[in-house]
Amino acid sequence: MDTTSNDIAAEWAATYRRGCPSRTVIEVLANKWALYVLGALRRYDRPMRFNELKRLLDGITQKMLTQTLRALERDGLVSRTVYPTVPPRVEYGLTALGIEAGRLTNAIGDWSVQHAQEILAARRGFDERATVEPAPVR
Repeated sequence: MDTTSNDIAAEWAATYRRGCPSRTVIEVLANKWALYVLGALRRYDRPMRFNELKRLLDGITQKMLTQTLRALERDGLVSRTVYPTVPPRVEYGLTALGIEAGRLTNAIGDWSVQHAQEILAARRGFDERATVEPAPVR
């Protein structure tokens, strides 16, 4: 079956609708901590323990990391392996789907590093313009 440009346009338009399943996936990936967790697991390219991730992700709370890992595990992006030791050792790693998502998050991270100074300069310019009183219209 051939896909026309109208079919592709309709498919993309559907992603903006509230009931579109892809929208829930985008919501997960748009979460800043999910982005960081996927990025970290992809960058280090190995399973990581909870506290190792917590130390690496400066500013994340234990609760938020737990919630993020559970959400990513639920969506099939992260695997959780429990080793039968005392105390139990738990590691988190990327699934095949998570590796693909990790490529995206790393690309976003790389782009952010490359353009951070431009973005910060644009913010400063915007903020400076916002503090200037508008000139009266004559």
